[in-house]
Amino acid sequence: MANKPYNEMYLPDGATRPHYLSYGRWLNEQPADRLSQKRAEADALFHRVGITFAVYGQEEGAERLIPFDIVPRVLPLEEWLRLEAGLKQRVRALNSFLHDIYHDQQILKAGVVPAEQVLCNSQYRPEMQGVDVPGGIYAHIAGIDIVRDDAGEFRVLEDNLRVPSGVSYMLENRKMMMRLFPELFSAHRVAPVDHYPDVLLDNLRSVAPTGVADPTVVLMTAGAHNSAYFEHAFLAQQMGIELVEGQDLFVRDEAVFMRTTQGPQRVDVIYRRIDDDFLDPLVFRPDSMLGVPGLLTAYRAGRITIANAIGTGVADDKSIYPYVPEMIRFYLGQSPIIGNVHTWILRKKEDKDYVLAHLPELVVKEVHGAGGYGMLIGPASTKAEIESFRQQIIATPERYIAQPTLALSTCPTFAGDGLAPRHIDLRPFVLSGRDVTIVPGGLTRVALREGSLVVNSSQGGGTKDTWVLEA
Repeated sequence: MANKPYNEMYLPDGATRPHYLSYGRWLNEQPADRLSQKRAEADALFHRVGITFAVYGQEEGAERLIPFDIVPRVLPLEEWLRLEAGLKQRVRALNSFLHDIYHDQQILKAGVVPAEQVLCNSQYRPEMQGVDVPGGIYAHIAGIDIVRDDAGEFRVLEDNLRVPSGVSYMLENRKMMMRLFPELFSAHRVAPVDHYPDVLLDNLRSVAPTGVADPTVVLMTAGAHNSAYFEHAFLAQQMGIELVEGQDLFVRDEAVFMRTTQGPQRVDVIYRRIDDDFLDPLVFRPDSMLGVPGLLTAYRAGRITIANAIGTGVADDKSIYPYVPEMIRFYLGQSPIIGNVHTWILRKKEDKDYVLAHLPELVVKEVHGAGGYGMLIGPASTKAEIESFRQQIIATPERYIAQPTLALSTCPTFAGDGLAPRHIDLRPFVLSGRDVTIVPGGLTRVALREGSLVVNSSQGGGTKDTWVLEA
């Protein structure tokens, strides 16, 4: 029989965990109608600010509000410090891996990671071979998805190194909690997160091309139809930088310029929120209307920094994820502080055979899938769905990995009329520049449907404020 999921707020005997005691007392004292009123107030405020995301393929209204839950996820300082150390270690190793595979390829020559897994990966960009990026940093912004298993141990579920999103919700969730319940922040020493845009801007400025004293940073978006456009506009405004589209930029003499009413202005750092394929129509997709012709030429000449670097996607591919603990040992000579979730790699015959024999109890994911799509959750699937997936695996096993169905930890959440446990994960944001920095906390996502393990906003998930208690 499966173990019960770890409850973030309560011990198995029903007692409240020490770091939740003060909040738990406050929560018990709140009249139900006050909490209902505050939840309605939060919804109205989020609507007014326009904190939405777009859902592709939805006929009725493309814009949706991400549900916000007013019960915070609370982490004690000692737990956070261990998590922070593990995240920094992991992102350092991933940056070393990216530099290596585009240069000497030592880890491939040593056989630690199979060469074909990297060099034949659709996210590997041969155009980046031999290109030196400032500070050797490829993933300037990483969103690492963390879950807690039934034993209470943190595990990395996924590495997001391409264009990780969600940080605007982390910031707005905190702002909302402080507005609704100011008394809680007087009574608890909650580590702040509102300085994230300043830390991000400092981080981006620190990786400007050599010799640039006062770099100009821009945020590049695909435009208002992108699902995360709210976040793009929000972050540009918070950092005080220009929000640009490809058509606002051009390349001249291997340098990038922005069109302004005062004439062309040199750009030094592009925080891009569009995928590699669309960045430069002269090199990648020729039909892209979103990119900047000649951008790769300027990049190869060392005249522009692109964050995250072109070609980082290979390191957050689900077929590469199982090798990250070995990368930590290979590049840093250390044992991983935070482990992976056990993963079967279906291109390996013995792994494939095991998974095919146990499909009803496992989670199977497409290696390029995202957003909760392209996956099978065995225990929640019908026989027909399982058989359909079985045929896909048999036909193209290299497209899939499998993992145990994790009993993700739960946190009390308002569901229907009262509090009920709902499964959660955590996405902290790791910034790599001159230093590696993490704002305490991150985005806690919650599966609002009872029993559901899918926390993605596109699949009906919500969010919570994440508190790191400083004392």
